[in-house]
Amino acid sequence: MAAVLACGPSALLSHQSAAALLGIRDERPGPIDVVVPVHVARRRPGVRVHRRTGLDLKGRLPAAGTVDDIPVTDPVSTLVDLATCIPSAELAEAVNEADHLELVDPEALRRALDAIPPRPGVSRLRRLLDRDTFVLTDTRLEQLFLPLARVAGLSLPQTQVWLNGHRVDFFWPDLGLVVETDSLRYHRTAAKQAADNRRDQAHFAAGLTPLRFSHWQVRHEPDHVRRMLEIAARRPGAER
Repeated sequence: MAAVLACGPSALLSHQSAAALLGIRDERPGPIDVVVPVHVARRRPGVRVHRRTGLDLKGRLPAAGTVDDIPVTDPVSTLVDLATCIPSAELAEAVNEADHLELVDPEALRRALDAIPPRPGVSRLRRLLDRDTFVLTDTRLEQLFLPLARVAGLSLPQTQVWLNGHRVDFFWPDLGLVVETDSLRYHRTAAKQAADNRRDQAHFAAGLTPLRFSHWQVRHEPDHVRRMLEIAARRPGAER
C-alpha cells in the first residue's frame, strides 16, 4: 500500500507484485512493481515504476480493482504484465493458478486479449494460450486421430454417437472402447472435471473402457495416444 500511495492517486500495484497479491504467484524479494499513467514521473526507493498509456473517463488506468484495499491491476492485465518478465513455464503456471482460483479461465482470458490494445506481453500470452486452449474442429480432429487408431490396429469407429445418455466422440463396439477428446490441455474447471468424470463412470458402469485425450495430445503427442489405444485393444475381453 505504501508503494502505491507513494506513486500518486492513479497508481496500481502491478506485474509480479500484483500477481503475489492476487495469489497467482508467490511473493518474490526485490522492488515492488507499480504502474502509473505515462505522464506521471515518479521515482521511489524500492519501487519499480512502469508507465502505461490509456486512461478511463476518470483519468485512471483501466483494468483496476482492489485487494485488501490496495489498488491493483485486474487478473487479465496482471497476466499480460507477467508475460513481459517471467519464463514461459512460470507464465503457464500463473495462468493455471488464476484458473484454479477462479479469477479468470483460459478461454475467457484468450477472448479478453483480443480486446486489449497492443502492448507488451499481449502477443506472448496469446501464443501461449493458442497452444494450450486451441480446439480442433470435428473434421480436423478425425483427420489427426483416425490414422493413429489405424496404426494401433483398431477398426473404423463410430463417431458422435449417443451412448449411456451421452454423445461420445469415438466408439468401438467390437472393443467396448469409448474415446473422448477434451479441448484444453490441462486447464479445466472443477465443474467440467466432475461432468467428465460422470460421463466416464457411466461408460465404465456399462462395462465399457473409457479413454480420454486432450486435443493437444492428439496434435502434439501422437505416439502416446497410439500406445494407449494399442493397450486398450490388447486388454482381456476387448474383442467382443
